[in-house]
Amino acid sequence: MTYDTAAATPGSRAVPIEAPIALEFNGIGYAVMMGTPSDLEDFVAGFTISEGLATADEITEPSVSELAGGWIVRAQLPDRSMPRILERARNRVSESGCGICGIDSIAAALAPLPPVRAGISVDRAAIARALARLRDHQMLGRATGATHAAAFCSPAGDIVLGREDVGRHNALDKLIGGLARQGTATAAGFVVLTARCSQELVEKAVRAGFPMVVTISAPTSLAVDRAREAGLALAVLARDDTMLVVNDPRSSFG
Repeated sequence: MTYDTAAATPGSRAVPIEAPIALEFNGIGYAVMMGTPSDLEDFVAGFTISEGLATADEITEPSVSELAGGWIVRAQLPDRSMPRILERARNRVSESGCGICGIDSIAAALAPLPPVRAGISVDRAAIARALARLRDHQMLGRATGATHAAAFCSPAGDIVLGREDVGRHNALDKLIGGLARQGTATAAGFVVLTARCSQELVEKAVRAGFPMVVTISAPTSLAVDRAREAGLALAVLARDDTMLVVNDPRSSFG
């Protein structure tokens, strides 16, 4: 039923699929994430990269299978990845793609990030252009109003690739994996996110090699700290006519 100030009327709307997605590396279960079962080969590639398990060219034999009640995504990683796989194998279900569930110490959760070495220059008009075009890459979001989006943009503000998921971390992992599988250099553009700017998203962006992140929502304190630690250019609360720059180590925002 749909209720408004006048009356209640029969109604319906689309909702996004949320399902368990099991990730298996070298035959070992690593994580079970709750997410949207689309672009799953991109997802496993991006998750592997953002976890620091392997590089894109080291991921082989990806496969996706639908099971009763969920999905399983498998991939083979190099032998050097095995200690990390065994150490960090997760036995718990995380909700909507939580990025640090299963980590058992504060030190592990806040491990040092690699420094961002690339830099780009992006003017405000380019960011406004990317924001204006983002909706064109949110098919699920337009239909349901219940998904997050991550988009990779050129310095001119053209959207190169976009991905969606009910989990904000998953959307970014799918984007990272999609770019890697296409051979697109992450240092050549910037990322726009619809989600709250949390520490996990900053860390994933840094590990993937993005020089800049722009988010529509506000950041957390730890996200700002981690961006400054790594040298990631970060703008938040972005709109077509305003944004808040919280870190700009290379004067990237024109």
